[in-house]
This record gives sequence, C-alpha cells and structure tokens, in this order.
Amino acid sequence: MSSSNQSIPVLVAGALGRMGSEVIKAINSSNDYQLVGAIDTEKEKEGQDIGLLLGLGPLEVYLSSDFEGTICAASQNFTQNGTNNGAVLVDFTHPNVAYKHTRTSIAYGVNPVIGTTGITSDQLEDLSKFAEKASLGSAIIPNFSVGMVLLQQAAAAAARFYEFAELTEMHHNKKADAPSGTCIKTAEIIEEQRAAFNKSLVHEEESIEGSRGGSRPSGLKLHSVRLPGLVAQQQVMFGSNGETYELTHNTIDRSAYMPGVLLVVKKIRSLNQLVYGLEKIL
Repeated sequence: MSSSNQSIPVLVAGALGRMGSEVIKAINSSNDYQLVGAIDTEKEKEGQDIGLLLGLGPLEVYLSSDFEGTICAASQNFTQNGTNNGAVLVDFTHPNVAYKHTRTSIAYGVNPVIGTTGITSDQLEDLSKFAEKASLGSAIIPNFSVGMVLLQQAAAAAARFYEFAELTEMHHNKKADAPSGTCIKTAEIIEEQRAAFNKSLVHEEESIEGSRGGSRPSGLKLHSVRLPGLVAQQQVMFGSNGETYELTHNTIDRSAYMPGVLLVVKKIRSLNQLVYGLEKIL
C-alpha cells in the first residue's frame, strides 16, 4: 500500500454492499482520497480487484475477507505521526460486527467512520471511552445526509412546543435492524428538549401486538416499515389541538450520503475522541 501526501488513505468494509460500493465510487472520483483496502465477507471473490468487481476498471486494490489483517496492514503502512497521517476505515457492514470492527480499528490506530447502525448505548459509551483513551478521532454516524441533520434540528425545535409526537422510518427490506439508528438518534435529539411525550388519555388495547409501534421511556412511539423499492425515509409527526406538524426526509438514491461520508473522512483525523452524529462534524 502507498498513499500520496495529499490524499487520505481509506479502507472500506462492506465493499461489495450497496453503501460500500457507493463509497468506493466516491473515493475513486476524488483526488483527495485513495482507496487502500477493500473488505467483504464474500470469500469466493477474495483476491479479485475491487475496481473490476464494481465495474470501475482496475484499481489494484484486492478484496479481502480478513478484517483484522487488513486493518493491521493499514496501521503499519500509514503510521500516524501526530495527526492527519493515518488511514481511515469506512464501515458499512452488519450490526452484529459493528462494535467489534470499531474497537479493532481504534486498537490499531485506524480512524473508524462507522455508518453501520445497531450499536447499543452501552457499546457506544465503551467505544467513546476507548477512543478517548487512545486519543483517536472516531465517528459513529447513523445517517450521513445533511438533509437528515436539518430535519433533526427542526424536530428538536418543534419538541419544545408539542407534547405529542410519533416517528416513522421506512427502509428497504434488507435492512437488518429496526428501528433504524437514524430514527433512534432523532428520538434522542427530540428528548433533549422534553423528557416526556404522549401522556395517555385512554386505555389502549392492541388487537395485534405491536400495532402502536415501539415505546421509548420518554413515551415517544417509533414505527418501522420494511419494503422492497424503498431506500430510506423518515417522518416525525407532532400533534396538538386542531393541528399536526410533519417533517419528512426522503432518500431517493444512496449517492445523497456521499458528501457527508467524505466530509467525515476528511475531518476525522484531526479529532481525538469519538463523535456520534453528523451534526457534531458539520
């Protein structure tokens, strides 16, 4: 592996996935970044040029299923001499491995940028302490869309005035976790403005369990939809006497996330702790 002084060395985990492949295309189209590693679990394609696999032409970066080995090699080839010299991992894999990948990346001194959702609050706290101890910039970003950050800010402002609110998120039917990390993050942002929502006015009975969605301790209701044809959509609906106030963000194509991904990759090496949410980077 080698990287010019001007370009940021980047590894992508989940390289053959929908988001991972988009990240590689975005990296390939910019002179500010250099792809130095591609990781995926499809062992039958191991050793093949990731550029050829994605139809980009040869990139001389070869697919590996060995996550730790690839991270270790990047750590040795791109040593952080102070800051802004090490490699960056972009991870879009699976909730089952997101925590382990993040911790491994920090341990080897490779700045993790994690787009995989499903990391628990306890795991997030542990990773935050681990990154701070290592003085390594790290990021867990439930959603890389600037538009989603704007929706969350608007929802936080509205929460000061509305006592009743429900959130609905809709994704493709290959998404493993529900509710989405973005939806949970939005709920957390709203709860920073008000501790309790949706005071019960009637005794509710569900004829089908789960019909009213999942309830957070604050009383916020979260609903998840999974259907083919969807990419990602989130709605926050507030209600009061005589009116409703609705905020909706709709992702039509995954390319919408790429400016946010590249921005975080560019800034992460100048940090010395873990950040949670794109709003902390913007």
